[in-house]
Amino acid sequence: MDNVNLGLSDEMQNHLSKYLTQITSDINHVLDTIERKDCCILNEFEHIHHTFHDLQKTAASYYLNSYLSSYTDRYQALSTAIQHFSERKHGALMVVERNDMLETFLHSGIPVGANLSYALLESIFYPGSPLHDGAVLIKGNTIISAGNVLPLSQQVAGDKKMGTRHRAALGLSEISDAVVLVVSEETGKASFALDGKMYAIHPGGMI
Repeated sequence: MDNVNLGLSDEMQNHLSKYLTQITSDINHVLDTIERKDCCILNEFEHIHHTFHDLQKTAASYYLNSYLSSYTDRYQALSTAIQHFSERKHGALMVVERNDMLETFLHSGIPVGANLSYALLESIFYPGSPLHDGAVLIKGNTIISAGNVLPLSQQVAGDKKMGTRHRAALGLSEISDAVVLVVSEETGKASFALDGKMYAIHPGGMI
């Protein structure tokens, strides 16, 4: 994991603490009622699951900024693009290079060499664009190339629920320190891969 400062701000600490306290209260309520014969606790489990998942996405969105802030100044452009992709269910795959050089892991990319902007990202990943199925490589504040093919993760090869973009994101993150951002064209859900793990984020809540 990174050597960057991953400490939580006071505001985020308070936010997480508030909802973790609520989750603890909900769990205690289930424990108090679990022996009742006339009580179904499935709704309580579903509520706790959704609350925790939402809290996890909030934390992941916060940490994503820490992972990227030392490597690009165009975080807002990435955030805006991801929000638009998610709303429109436009699939996208964006690789942010950090310390490890990535050229040897990527194949068939088309050179771009343009300043990173959400408008350019949206044009690249617009459905029907010749480059929309591949990955964009971002280094610093520059889009280096587009239409790149990434190595697929073999750990999830049999997981039919995981699409090619997500397998590619995990695959590259397993062999490099890159942060790989993904938006699903089926669901519009946004996530990022780091160190061989996938984290869901809030598309409109990247902090």
